[in-house]
Amino acid sequence: MLIFERGNLRVRKLSNKDADYLVQWLSNPLVLQYYAGRDRPHNMEMVREIFFQEEDSETRCIVEYGSKSIGYIQFYELDDEGKEKYGYTNLKEKIYGTDQFIGEVDYWNKGIGKLLVSSMVNYLITEFNVSKIVMDPETWNVRAIVCYEKCGFKKVKLLPKHELHEGELRDSWLMEFSM
Repeated sequence: MLIFERGNLRVRKLSNKDADYLVQWLSNPLVLQYYAGRDRPHNMEMVREIFFQEEDSETRCIVEYGSKSIGYIQFYELDDEGKEKYGYTNLKEKIYGTDQFIGEVDYWNKGIGKLLVSSMVNYLITEFNVSKIVMDPETWNVRAIVCYEKCGFKKVKLLPKHELHEGELRDSWLMEFSM
């Protein structure tokens, strides 16, 4: 099912046939350096367990460029617990989060990440009338942070020891796009 399309970029819902892509991308050390960690190469069992849970609140999607599947993005509304974790006190506010990666490394550094993130922002605002969109990249992931800033996200809060990555709890930035 198509979520949105913008130029050569298409985002569609994840389907069972996409599991092979996720295994391929998430067993590549170049991708794992930025997403999940090189100490966590994914096999089919892990991919099925993490990405194909029926009761998940995330909308999980494949990113296509041209006619090629090149990456992954998910979006979700923050629940009250998630809002409290990030320090949002107005629990009635509609806040969404996203996570994404481009798994085909030949498509890195071509502006596709910026196109993806800005298109997702537009989609969430238009379709779900969100007030804020948040991400929490690790502080050392400068390339991702610069991309998100180009899309209008601002660093709003340091999250110390927020995410386990390659055996170490690492700091992240809470980044926010506000209407």
